[in-house]
Amino acid sequence: MWTRKGCILTTRDFAILEILHEQRTELDQSLAALLRHKLASAAVVFHDDVPPDAATLNSRVRYRVGGNAPATRIITRDATQAMVGLALPLNTLRGLALLGLREGEAITLPQRGAGLAERITLEAVLYQPERAGRSAAERVRMRPALRLVHDADAIPPPLPRERGGGEDPGPSAA
Repeated sequence: MWTRKGCILTTRDFAILEILHEQRTELDQSLAALLRHKLASAAVVFHDDVPPDAATLNSRVRYRVGGNAPATRIITRDATQAMVGLALPLNTLRGLALLGLREGEAITLPQRGAGLAERITLEAVLYQPERAGRSAAERVRMRPALRLVHDADAIPPPLPRERGGGEDPGPSAA
Protein backbone atom coordinates (compact mmCIF):
# COMPACT_ATOMS: atom_id res chain seq x y z
CA MET A 1 0.00 0.00 0.00
CA TRP A 2 2.79 2.48 0.89
CA THR A 3 5.98 2.85 -1.10
CA ARG A 4 7.93 4.44 1.77
CA LYS A 5 9.45 1.94 4.21
CA GLY A 6 9.69 4.10 7.32
CA CYS A 7 10.17 7.58 8.64
CA ILE A 8 12.19 9.51 11.20
CA LEU A 9 10.18 10.94 14.08
CA THR A 10 11.24 12.87 17.14
CA THR A 11 10.07 11.47 20.46
CA ARG A 12 7.60 14.36 20.68
CA ASP A 13 6.20 13.76 17.18
CA PHE A 14 5.86 10.04 17.89
CA ALA A 15 3.97 10.75 21.13
CA ILE A 16 1.60 13.11 19.29
CA LEU A 17 0.92 10.46 16.65
CA GLU A 18 0.20 7.93 19.40
CA ILE A 19 -2.33 10.33 20.93
CA LEU A 20 -3.87 10.91 17.51
CA HIS A 21 -4.10 7.13 17.07
CA GLU A 22 -5.84 6.71 20.44
CA GLN A 23 -8.35 9.45 19.55
CA ARG A 24 -8.90 8.24 15.98
CA THR A 25 -12.68 8.60 16.10
CA GLU A 26 -12.59 11.38 13.48
CA LEU A 27 -10.07 9.72 11.14
CA ASP A 28 -11.09 8.12 7.87
CA GLN A 29 -9.78 4.68 6.92
CA SER A 30 -6.90 5.90 4.73
CA LEU A 31 -5.64 8.29 7.40
CA ALA A 32 -5.92 5.65 10.13
CA ALA A 33 -4.00 3.15 7.98
CA LEU A 34 -1.23 5.68 7.24
CA LEU A 35 -1.05 6.56 10.94
CA ARG A 36 -0.63 2.89 11.89
CA HIS A 37 2.07 2.53 9.21
CA LYS A 38 3.97 5.58 10.50
CA LEU A 39 3.86 4.36 14.10
CA ALA A 40 4.93 0.82 13.17
CA SER A 41 7.81 1.80 10.87
CA ALA A 42 9.21 4.93 12.54
CA ALA A 43 12.78 5.38 13.66
CA VAL A 44 12.33 7.47 16.81
CA VAL A 45 15.13 9.90 17.73
CA PHE A 46 15.68 12.66 20.27
CA HIS A 47 15.12 16.18 18.94
CA ASP A 48 18.89 16.86 19.03
CA ASP A 49 19.51 13.84 16.80
CA VAL A 50 16.96 14.44 14.06
CA PRO A 51 18.62 15.06 10.68
CA PRO A 52 18.27 18.66 9.49
CA ASP A 53 16.58 17.55 6.27
CA ALA A 54 13.76 15.60 7.99
CA ALA A 55 10.25 17.04 8.19
CA THR A 56 9.15 17.38 11.82
CA LEU A 57 6.11 18.94 13.42
CA ASN A 58 6.06 22.73 12.84
CA SER A 59 8.55 22.44 9.97
CA ARG A 60 7.99 24.59 6.88
CA VAL A 61 8.28 22.29 3.89
CA ARG A 62 8.17 22.52 0.11
CA TYR A 63 6.56 19.48 -1.47
CA ARG A 64 5.16 18.36 -4.79
CA VAL A 65 2.10 16.21 -5.49
CA GLY A 66 2.63 14.27 -8.70
CA GLY A 67 3.56 16.61 -11.53
CA ASN A 68 1.87 19.66 -10.00
CA ALA A 69 3.66 22.84 -9.01
CA PRO A 70 5.38 22.71 -5.61
CA ALA A 71 3.55 23.99 -2.53
CA THR A 72 4.94 25.36 0.73
CA ARG A 73 3.18 24.66 4.03
CA ILE A 74 3.87 24.30 7.74
CA ILE A 75 3.16 20.86 9.19
CA THR A 76 0.94 21.52 12.21
CA ARG A 77 -0.81 19.43 14.81
CA ASP A 78 -4.18 20.76 13.73
CA ALA A 79 -5.67 23.40 11.45
CA THR A 80 -6.09 25.95 14.25
CA GLN A 81 -2.32 26.33 14.76
CA ALA A 82 -1.63 28.42 11.65
CA MET A 83 -3.27 30.79 9.24
CA VAL A 84 -5.56 29.37 6.58
CA GLY A 85 -3.59 28.29 3.53
CA LEU A 86 -0.27 28.06 5.39
CA ALA A 87 -0.90 24.93 7.45
CA LEU A 88 -0.83 21.27 6.56
CA PRO A 89 -2.39 19.56 9.60
CA LEU A 90 -1.50 16.05 10.73
CA ASN A 91 -5.13 15.00 10.44
CA THR A 92 -4.85 15.26 6.63
CA LEU A 93 -3.28 12.59 4.45
CA ARG A 94 -0.71 14.96 2.98
CA GLY A 95 0.33 16.41 6.35
CA LEU A 96 0.73 13.00 7.93
CA ALA A 97 2.47 11.61 4.83
CA LEU A 98 5.15 14.33 4.85
CA LEU A 99 5.92 14.03 8.58
CA GLY A 100 9.15 12.09 9.01
CA LEU A 101 10.23 12.15 5.36
CA ARG A 102 13.66 13.46 4.37
CA GLU A 103 14.36 15.79 1.47
CA GLY A 104 14.05 13.97 -1.84
CA GLU A 105 11.96 11.14 -0.40
CA ALA A 106 8.46 10.36 -1.63
CA ILE A 107 5.45 8.40 -0.49
CA THR A 108 2.53 7.16 -2.56
CA LEU A 109 -0.85 7.48 -0.94
CA PRO A 110 -3.67 5.09 -1.79
CA GLN A 111 -6.42 6.00 -4.19
CA ARG A 112 -9.01 8.40 -2.83
CA GLY A 113 -12.47 7.67 -4.13
CA ALA A 114 -12.35 7.21 -7.89
CA GLY A 115 -9.14 9.25 -8.23
CA LEU A 116 -5.60 8.08 -8.82
CA ALA A 117 -2.99 7.42 -6.18
CA GLU A 118 -1.01 10.50 -5.12
CA ARG A 119 2.76 10.53 -5.07
CA ILE A 120 4.03 13.19 -2.65
CA THR A 121 7.68 14.22 -2.77
CA LEU A 122 9.35 16.29 -0.06
CA GLU A 123 11.53 18.72 -2.00
CA ALA A 124 12.95 20.77 0.89
CA VAL A 125 12.71 21.43 4.59
CA LEU A 126 12.83 25.23 4.62
CA TYR A 127 12.60 25.55 8.40
CA GLN A 128 12.88 22.91 11.10
CA PRO A 129 12.38 23.93 14.75
CA GLU A 130 14.94 21.42 16.01
CA ARG A 131 17.60 22.75 13.65
CA ALA A 132 16.76 26.34 14.62
CA GLY A 133 17.05 25.42 18.30
CA ARG A 134 20.45 23.86 17.75
CA SER A 135 21.64 26.96 15.89
CA ALA A 136 20.55 29.23 18.74
CA ALA A 137 22.29 27.01 21.30
CA GLU A 138 25.48 27.02 19.21
CA ARG A 139 25.38 30.83 18.96
CA VAL A 140 25.07 31.10 22.75
CA ARG A 141 27.90 28.63 23.28
CA MET A 142 30.18 30.50 20.86
CA ARG A 143 29.37 33.96 22.27
CA PRO A 144 32.33 35.53 24.04
CA ALA A 145 32.05 36.02 27.78
CA LEU A 146 30.94 39.50 28.72
CA ARG A 147 32.51 41.65 31.42
CA LEU A 148 30.42 44.16 33.28
CA VAL A 149 31.96 47.62 33.28
CA HIS A 150 30.47 50.16 35.67
CA ASP A 151 32.47 53.14 34.43
CA ALA A 152 34.47 52.95 31.23
CA ASP A 153 36.62 55.95 32.28
CA ALA A 154 37.55 54.50 35.64
CA ILE A 155 41.04 53.13 36.10
CA PRO A 156 40.86 49.52 37.24
CA PRO A 157 42.21 48.94 40.74
CA PRO A 158 45.69 47.42 40.89
CA LEU A 159 45.96 43.70 41.50
CA PRO A 160 46.80 42.81 45.11
CA ARG A 161 50.49 42.07 45.67
CA GLU A 162 51.71 39.00 47.39
CA ARG A 163 52.93 39.42 50.95
CA GLY A 164 55.74 37.72 52.79
CA GLY A 165 57.88 35.99 50.22
CA GLY A 166 55.09 34.73 48.00
CA GLU A 167 54.04 31.79 50.16
CA ASP A 168 50.41 31.16 50.94
CA PRO A 169 49.82 31.93 54.64
CA GLY A 170 47.20 29.17 54.78
CA PRO A 171 43.84 29.05 56.52
CA SER A 172 45.21 30.11 59.89
CA ALA A 173 45.99 33.58 58.48
CA ALA A 174 42.33 34.26 57.93
